[in-house]
Amino acid sequence: MSLNKEEILAQKASPQVHRSRLHWPLVVAALPFFGVVAAFGIAPDTVPDPIELQHVVEDIALPSWPPAGKQEIAHYWREERIQRGDTVAAVLARLNVNDPAAIAYLLQAKDVRSLYQLIPGRSIRAVTTENGGLESLSYINTDGRRLHVNRSESGFSASEEVPPTEQWVMQGSGEIETSLFAATDIAGVPEMIAVQLAEIFSSDVDFHRDLRRGDRFSVIYEALAADGEFVGFGRVLSAEFVNQGNVFRAVYFRDGQGRSGYYTPDGRNMRKAFLRSPIEFSRVTSGFSNSRFHPVLKTWRAHKGIDYGAPTGTRVRSTADGYVTFAGRKGGYGNVVTVRHPNGYTTLYAHLSAIAPSARVGRRVAQGEVVGSVGSTGLVTGPHLHYEFHVNGVHQNPMRLAMPPGPPITAQLRPQFEEAAHPLFARLDMLRDTNLARLD
Repeated sequence: MSLNKEEILAQKASPQVHRSRLHWPLVVAALPFFGVVAAFGIAPDTVPDPIELQHVVEDIALPSWPPAGKQEIAHYWREERIQRGDTVAAVLARLNVNDPAAIAYLLQAKDVRSLYQLIPGRSIRAVTTENGGLESLSYINTDGRRLHVNRSESGFSASEEVPPTEQWVMQGSGEIETSLFAATDIAGVPEMIAVQLAEIFSSDVDFHRDLRRGDRFSVIYEALAADGEFVGFGRVLSAEFVNQGNVFRAVYFRDGQGRSGYYTPDGRNMRKAFLRSPIEFSRVTSGFSNSRFHPVLKTWRAHKGIDYGAPTGTRVRSTADGYVTFAGRKGGYGNVVTVRHPNGYTTLYAHLSAIAPSARVGRRVAQGEVVGSVGSTGLVTGPHLHYEFHVNGVHQNPMRLAMPPGPPITAQLRPQFEEAAHPLFARLDMLRDTNLARLD
């Protein structure tokens, strides 16, 4: 027996309905289900109304080109990557610039001198005409500024601007065989990042004396790019150094008030009240001693400081915040700067070849600020820095003093710190057992 559509729907609404009879209340109850059916599709037997198609062809008037009275000039965007040993003339030739007026301007104008500081790997972009005429040229120079050369009816002009930069995140790890710099070179980590790495851990690791073969480092750091090209390195974002089995970790954090620094995973400040060394990289040539043979006076006498051997001109830094109390000549010490710090501490920097202009008596200096340069003034046999550390007027050996730390992350900043630090420490976990340097 065949069933019509209403009977089928009625049966779906109530399985108890007798197949041979249709009850209107059940049909009414089934009406809401029509909406459901319509929402999900069209019934198979439904024939839609035909849609009338109409083709319309209409002429649209386009503006004439070139504009009346002007001749069309084709422009070409060109780009060439600078190769080692390139000259400006060679790069212009590859850019198909055949423009005596432009070449003469680029050779003579003072405003384009930065163009001659060609950096292998960077690009020069130019817009030229079909015949090789130069319309514009751009290049990001050694200072990270973009040089623009433009042609106008009155001739050529040049200008510079600081282009917007984007941050790339790079990472590297390695193992110490001979020195930190040798290891970072092998890992492809730039020198300025290696310097930062040593600075961050300088309060815990004496890079003059404590390094051992097999020590390891991992570092996450910034690289800056403009127009898709690398223009310089930024700061270390997080780092790990394993020295003689001791693991040290640090992460960069900046709070909402602009205060920044490096902190351990538990929020302790990596910065101690005093740096371990007033020179970034050097060697200890003479330690703290109560009896040492003086190389000039040829007598045995106490040596109440640390001597760091370094080339003349090497930067000397204040090891802590303080105020300059003396800056000038002082007998056998030669040129000297002394700095008074809180809580009865004083440091002295002697035999300087020059005193920094900012190291004036009464002026406040910050930790790490340059106060002078290594020299050989006074009673010395060669260039070095003599560094003294006084506590309440008494000479102390800074190598054996436990330096107090800086202020830690507060409880209020803890959630913000952990949110920023977690992904950076996760990167270090990934690098711990690898030896690579790559770009993300």
